[in-house]
Amino acid sequence: MKISLKAARSNKNLTQKQAAVLIGVSEDTIGNWERGKSYPDALAIKKIEEVYQVRYDDVIFLTQKDALSVN
Repeated sequence: MKISLKAARSNKNLTQKQAAVLIGVSEDTIGNWERGKSYPDALAIKKIEEVYQVRYDDVIFLTQKDALSVN
């Protein structure tokens, strides 16, 4: 099942701030990933998989254009 990064975080009932602490990045970084402004590196992807309990292959990383059409 494909899921957006934001939905994966929300499914774990985490705020961006809480997710940032668990993943080891800033809250702004989480927001940028969710809006498609930037993308996580390999180490962050591993942490995302652990914290959100999703596989990388199941996560939809939005482009900034995609994110704008969702909002």
